[in-house]
Amino acid sequence: MKKLFAFLAVLGMLSFFSASAIFAQEEAAATEQVVSQPARVDNVAVAADAADADEQGIHKQVKAKFIEGGAVFMSFVLLCLIFGLAICIERIIYLNLASTNTKKLLQDIENALSEGGVEAAKEVCRNTRGPVASIFYQGLDRYDEGIEVIEKSVIAYGSVQMGLLEKGLTWVSLFIAIAPMLGFMGTVIGMIEAFDNIQAMGDISAGAVAGGIKIALITTVSGLIVAIILQVFYNYIVSKIDGIVNTMEDSSISLLDILVKYNMKK
Repeated sequence: MKKLFAFLAVLGMLSFFSASAIFAQEEAAATEQVVSQPARVDNVAVAADAADADEQGIHKQVKAKFIEGGAVFMSFVLLCLIFGLAICIERIIYLNLASTNTKKLLQDIENALSEGGVEAAKEVCRNTRGPVASIFYQGLDRYDEGIEVIEKSVIAYGSVQMGLLEKGLTWVSLFIAIAPMLGFMGTVIGMIEAFDNIQAMGDISAGAVAGGIKIALITTVSGLIVAIILQVFYNYIVSKIDGIVNTMEDSSISLLDILVKYNMKK
């Protein structure tokens, strides 16, 4: 899992730097083109823009909005999305691998206890992946110390396994909080630029104000979109963890019942 997360992080960084370079080149080329071309009639410009919009795909339109929103703040918002998704994907894979058919595991442990004793039951747990099997192994490993010790060890190790399940979620929460903040910061900077333009011109111009407001809206929307996407993944992961934890608690009680019955048969 650590290798997967490291690979996704490196991939995100490479995508970030390559995208920034491409966007910077496109922005410079667009600026030179605007400077070199003479002024056109408004209706001709509108028609040309409409034709270009029809030819552009979604990918190009997103890149254009990325450049308009400002490469600095939009890049940080993009990094929040990349690293947040990397952690979410790693957690989802980990949680899917951690899921165990507890009913079958309990039945196998009960059969192993009746046929080969505690050591056979421990072998079943060793051959089963997931936090539930790990908790069962810790309990069976302390069988000779009594049921009360088994119960305490199961509870204590269950807390450890719960911490492993929740690993990395604090970073996802951080990215969910930071992405809208970066968008709002871009909003404030865009509004400051709009007022600077008004101050430099000495008069209120719709064009001067519209540019700053457009940047502000693009950065705000981008931050909110990133936060919404990560929030959906975060809630799914939390619900998955809750289900696994509930299964762990319920199966731990069943394990204690099995061990009590095994003691009575001895």
